[in-house]
Amino acid sequence: MSASHAGRPSSWLVVALGLIGFTIGGVALCIGPNWVLFGVGVAVTVVSGVLGLAVGIMSDVVLDKPRAVSGGTPAAKSGS
Repeated sequence: MSASHAGRPSSWLVVALGLIGFTIGGVALCIGPNWVLFGVGVAVTVVSGVLGLAVGIMSDVVLDKPRAVSGGTPAAKSGS
């Protein structure tokens, strides 16, 4: 796997589906509340979670080496 932080297209589709489900649920609460539409939003969000596991969305995580902070003195060491 390359060291890109962009993620795969399948992962972005799963994220978009989760966002759509969350938005449907939020709108349903604001317009009523419309519990049937809220249930649809919850179902879409849950399906996106299952699809996220199926496509291996967490394998897109790239772990970087720790970065050294150059210059300056940490605030905890500076006594006043």
